[in-house]
Amino acid sequence: MNGTGSAGSRIVGFGHYQPDRVMTNEDLSQIVDTSDEWIVTRTGIRERHIGGDDDTVTNMAVAAGRAALDDAGIDPGAVDQVIVASTSLSDRAPYTAGRVAVALGMSTPAPLDINTACSGFESAMAIADMSIRTGAATTSLVIASERISGLVDWTDRSTCVLIGDGAGAAVVTASKRPEISPVSWGSVPHLVNAVLVDGEPQRFSQEGRSIYRWAITEAEAHARAVVERAGLTMDDIEVLAFHQANLRIIEPLAKALGGADKVVLRDVEWSGNTSAASVPLALSKAWAAGELPEGAPALLFGFGGGFTHAGQVVHIPVRR
Repeated sequence: MNGTGSAGSRIVGFGHYQPDRVMTNEDLSQIVDTSDEWIVTRTGIRERHIGGDDDTVTNMAVAAGRAALDDAGIDPGAVDQVIVASTSLSDRAPYTAGRVAVALGMSTPAPLDINTACSGFESAMAIADMSIRTGAATTSLVIASERISGLVDWTDRSTCVLIGDGAGAAVVTASKRPEISPVSWGSVPHLVNAVLVDGEPQRFSQEGRSIYRWAITEAEAHARAVVERAGLTMDDIEVLAFHQANLRIIEPLAKALGGADKVVLRDVEWSGNTSAASVPLALSKAWAAGELPEGAPALLFGFGGGFTHAGQVVHIPVRR
């Protein structure tokens, strides 16, 4: 069989979308027994965006995808693969990725929805990278979109203070040299039920202490494995883009990985936990603000419900 793929792939653009409605900690204190001090001390979260009637998973994915294509200067017709990662999809069919493709005016791309919860974007990036390397695709639009607010019990302060809605996206194309490393991914069987979206109506719940314990004791080794798989050392990494779950997890993990001299994304403060969307949302916002060094190696690392973890090293794009 003749290989028709590429030597590698690269990110050429970012995009994001967040609903207009901002809910502060003070707003939350009006509907549940909590306070700004209680939330900030335990999570680092100060505010989050909450979707309105028109902010569906699909609509947010379309907005983020369109922004990424504009940023990359890529015509929608050139995209031959669309991947949407989400754990908050309301419809089983048609695929959200298919709806996104139609809304963006694409011709006949291969659509794919995936759900590995908070590691969804990294898993989707791995699929895009492998598709391009093997010749199954040439240009992939990778999106993570979440509307977790519709799955939350707003009387439960242990969960409702954490979440936010939004979407992030990246355009991935073929590259003469690899700028996205092979993925390092896996799961934690004994934590498979630590994060749940179940029941009728469906509700989000989690074993917060178990997740925090894993993140503090195990996440560092898995993050280092991502960098090792890329053939690099932590000294080579300039940007740390972890799942935006909790600042009390992000900051100790960054410190353990030598984050003092690196760009550490802390968008959880202003967006809350947006599950699969958290890493691309944080990356795109930082990119738009000019906070990411062009061409720099960035460690992406997601972990959460399932219980899954996935990551890769990517190079930040160089502006056109």
